[in-house]
Amino acid sequence: MKGIIDRFEEEYAVVELSDGSFKEIKKIYLPRETKEGDFINIIGTQITLDLEESKKRRDRINNLMEDLFEK
Repeated sequence: MKGIIDRFEEEYAVVELSDGSFKEIKKIYLPRETKEGDFINIIGTQITLDLEESKKRRDRINNLMEDLFEK
């Protein structure tokens, strides 16, 4: 299953899953370098960062912001 880190609340990360639902995951189970907006892959109990998808999303958002402020 895929998800995106929506926000951090105390010791939990709030993750929006690919089906649109939300799940709280303890931060200790995430890779240390995880940030808000990062994509993650959840396979059983293993959670990994999807660096490629996270970069694509950040680039897309940056491009949208540049277009917005250029006009």
